[in-house]
Amino acid sequence: MDFTLKFDGQSKEPLYMQLYQHIKEEIQKGILDAGTRLPSIRQLSSYLNVSKNTIELAYQQLIAEGYVDSRARSGLYVVENNTDIIPIKKAQAKLFDEVLNEHKETFEYDFRQGRIDLEHFPYTTWRKLSNQVLFPENKSNFLYGDPQGELELRREIAQYLYQSRGVNCSLSQILVGSGIQQLLTTFCQIIGVNNQSIAIEEPSYDGARMVFKNLGFNLHPILLDETGINMEHLKISDANVVYVTPSHQFPCGMIMPYSKRMELIQWAEHRNGFIIEDDYDGEFRYIGKPIPSLQGLDPNGRVIYLGTFSKALLPALRMSYMVLPKYLLSVFKRNFASYEQTVSKIHQITMQLFMEEGHWERHIRKMRKIYQKKHATLISSIINIMDDKVNIVGSHSGLHILLQVNNKMTEKELVQTALRNKVKVYPTSIYFNDLRHINKPLIQLGFGGLTEHQITEGIILLNKAWFE
Repeated sequence: MDFTLKFDGQSKEPLYMQLYQHIKEEIQKGILDAGTRLPSIRQLSSYLNVSKNTIELAYQQLIAEGYVDSRARSGLYVVENNTDIIPIKKAQAKLFDEVLNEHKETFEYDFRQGRIDLEHFPYTTWRKLSNQVLFPENKSNFLYGDPQGELELRREIAQYLYQSRGVNCSLSQILVGSGIQQLLTTFCQIIGVNNQSIAIEEPSYDGARMVFKNLGFNLHPILLDETGINMEHLKISDANVVYVTPSHQFPCGMIMPYSKRMELIQWAEHRNGFIIEDDYDGEFRYIGKPIPSLQGLDPNGRVIYLGTFSKALLPALRMSYMVLPKYLLSVFKRNFASYEQTVSKIHQITMQLFMEEGHWERHIRKMRKIYQKKHATLISSIINIMDDKVNIVGSHSGLHILLQVNNKMTEKELVQTALRNKVKVYPTSIYFNDLRHINKPLIQLGFGGLTEHQITEGIILLNKAWFE
């Protein structure tokens, strides 16, 4: 270890005393534990660029006062603190342990949306491909990558999006990024953030709303109707950009029908504006025929398509993608030419191999069946156990539903009562820009990270908490 300190050249105190004081204080504060080995005189002299005599004098003073002990042919070690020698009280917590000492209670029945099923992740396959990327003969994988994302990965994404979501794009239009929020930030910078107005669904994904708010956009929350964003309200707003989640409205769950999608595209053309289509969990649909993405229906390049690997694969990969219209791509290349890629090149190439060898499609098919069973278990458990005491909202796709609870409890009371019964559920008020738009409290239940047994047991406990 080394010590980083700034010597005061104007001080009358010699350098060795300044070094001695610094090390002594580190010991007294508990930052240097008993048994910590100090750097050698030669090492510290070289590191601090001071003479060996300076280091030796400081160390001799520490030995003389009993702060450190010299061991033959081994070095100097911090001794156990002695309160008779050290009058200054040791810090309550060590410097590096101060931040997170909170006890975080875990719950067996945690209905958090965004949690996925980790039991069925193909660990062996992913590890094999990841190791392959790290072979010595693949040294180029360890260098900086393409600012837009690795070419072959973008090719795989373009093919997948066309086949599964009807997205029409070339690989040159795809931008890989470390999460939807990072890509939204990039898009906002591409179109400019000065006095821009943007319409968002009300309620909507709070992570996106925060991006727009932090960048200084004028927000226009547009209330929903039974099929998604209310077009009449959108048309009378002065926004020329709108953020929507048409395949599975977040958090309410409705699927935007074809007719409204075409109306939205016409709105963007008339306004000379843009539609941001966040297809965050479009892989998981349980009822009805698939509807092509807005991007695939748009003939004029007004839709910016966003997708992610977080819901279907692993959130920790931090890998999402954005499809830009071609004329915005030229702006990106001009203004972001010096920006480096935000996603690990190693992860990107692993994902490329995962897709090339067919593992991705197999994994999607497998997880779709697993989540469909969990979804069915959740819906049937609610109907059989809670009956008409609740209303289910948004149950056609995705990895969460909403519950409207027919009792007199507030949202906060519903959440806290569930916690007291060892079940963790989540509020939806955080997704509203204006809390006055909330008529009745809605509770969010995510089911991806729970087993079918846990889902059923959790609903039994919720029924007990809320109605018994």
